[in-house]
Amino acid sequence: MTARSTPEQTLELAAFVPFRLNRLADGVSQHLAGVYRKRFGLDIPQWRVMATVGSKHGCTAQYIAASTRMHKTRVSRAIAELEARQLIERASSSDDRRQRQVRLSRTGRRMYSELVPLALEREAALLSSLGPDHLAGFMVGIETLERFLQLED
Repeated sequence: MTARSTPEQTLELAAFVPFRLNRLADGVSQHLAGVYRKRFGLDIPQWRVMATVGSKHGCTAQYIAASTRMHKTRVSRAIAELEARQLIERASSSDDRRQRQVRLSRTGRRMYSELVPLALEREAALLSSLGPDHLAGFMVGIETLERFLQLED
């Protein structure tokens, strides 16, 4: 070892915060998927599209990709699958004829209205495991990291 060399650094993946956050996010997604996979036949990308479109009462595929951070190919595939199931429909935008708005169909709105309370119940159960003091700190931590990474909406 020369005078300039430093000891080799190691990284314990299980303790590495970015890995732990990714593992946690996947675990939370799988936990929530229990609500919409079995009962409604939706996968994670389809759920994210339904949730985004439902809360916005219509939006573009580009907006869905940007807000969910899903690749545009996954968004496009999910939209096509949901359209085939007649849960969403596309229409030309009144602002820009080149853009297509994605919105829930009547059947999609019924599913969304059943799905939302179940998802919110699952979220409440998950967060209740933290207790009030830990929950407040956890939410501050998430907001701080989102600001640092410029992920705020």
